[in-house]
Amino acid sequence: MSQPLRLHRRAFQDDPALDVAVSRAILDRVAAGELPETLRMTRPPPMVAFGRQDVAGRHYAAAVRAARDNGFEAIERLAGGRAAVFHEGTIAIAHVRPDSEPQAHIYPRFEEWSGLMQAGLARLGVDAGVGEVPGEYCPGGYSVHAGGRIKLAGIGQKLVKNAGHLGGVLVVTDSARVRAVLVPVYEALGLDFDPATAGSVEDELPGIALDAVEAALLEELSHLYDIEEADLDERTIELAHELRDEHLSPAA
Repeated sequence: MSQPLRLHRRAFQDDPALDVAVSRAILDRVAAGELPETLRMTRPPPMVAFGRQDVAGRHYAAAVRAARDNGFEAIERLAGGRAAVFHEGTIAIAHVRPDSEPQAHIYPRFEEWSGLMQAGLARLGVDAGVGEVPGEYCPGGYSVHAGGRIKLAGIGQKLVKNAGHLGGVLVVTDSARVRAVLVPVYEALGLDFDPATAGSVEDELPGIALDAVEAALLEELSHLYDIEEADLDERTIELAHELRDEHLSPAA
């Protein structure tokens, strides 16, 4: 019998910090036992999401300016890792599940979602694999790539008492836009990054539509979960508004 999974598709295009805070609100409410296992799969607003190491670094303010100067809001992310880019041609994933021992299930969660993305992309005809691409942005062992050459997706996690959050971004279209903002941001952070490693599904499958990639991911997900699409409830949105400013990078 498949595990039930609530699915939300709503993004907050006019307020990137609120968009992130919605996922944080879901995490807090799942951990408190107020919500069931929940997935957000959205087309997010343009933003550069900075991780804890970025925020703690002495070059953070310069990187925030670089993001905003290039038309991307700067926000502080939930999941771990270094700076990553979201825009309307990407698919953002935020999967929260109740878990009394979240630390014990870190690797199974990574393996599940990297495998789902790999299988969904392979279904479409991409030579997809899992593993770090040398020189990639936000490097990680569970990055999803095309032919070992270009990074298509990255995932990270945030653990709290009684719940685990897995967040990720899959770049479907407009990889040039990703590179255009990542180059100055990574220069500002003082991090190595090879722009040639930042790609998109569209680079491998010209003309691919976001709808087709979303459908492939949901098809793979349906083998594991009984998916029920639902609207965000008012309490979650209210809590997100309360948390919003915690996820907006400060003025630089």
